[in-house]
Amino acid sequence: MENDTIRNIPISSPSKFSHSSSSSLPPLATQTVMSPCAACKILRRRCAEKCVLAPYFPPTEPAKFTTAHRVFGASNIIKFLQELPESQRADAVSSMVYEASARIRDPVYGCAGAICHLQNQVNELQAQLAKSQVELMNMQLQQSNLLAMICMEMKETPQQSMDNFISSPTYSSDYQNNLNFFEDNTSPNLWEPLWT
Repeated sequence: MENDTIRNIPISSPSKFSHSSSSSLPPLATQTVMSPCAACKILRRRCAEKCVLAPYFPPTEPAKFTTAHRVFGASNIIKFLQELPESQRADAVSSMVYEASARIRDPVYGCAGAICHLQNQVNELQAQLAKSQVELMNMQLQQSNLLAMICMEMKETPQQSMDNFISSPTYSSDYQNNLNFFEDNTSPNLWEPLWT
């Protein structure tokens, strides 16, 4: 396989075999040889100096051209690029490679299938989000209603509970028993010294 880098090949002078003196020989010239673009390598043709595919399919990225070539074909790619101004060609190649990759994965729908699938996911997520927001609002309303009920009961409870407690038979009997106990224990004998 050829090296993908630019090589400098020295061109030897034909005067090697001539009888002229070595002082009159010009210095060795170098000629730059570029390796073919990925497209020309795959198509096994000579890469011309002004190859329309070379700027967009470098020799380091052969898979890029292979993918596009498999779906669109080399002649269609060249035709598309020649019809576009140079400023739009890079974007066109990116689009072709992306569409070709999508067509390989989904031969029927390609990019449209991927977009449709993503749109369905977005719709499902939006529905789930709306449902969660409704549930959250219901929980917040329940919480505020519960807090309002607790506050109302706390305002009413101290007075009612005191009234109920005093009027209850348990409180009155306990109060009477406490009074009787106090009266029973206030006899004069209670205050006599325990030892003398």
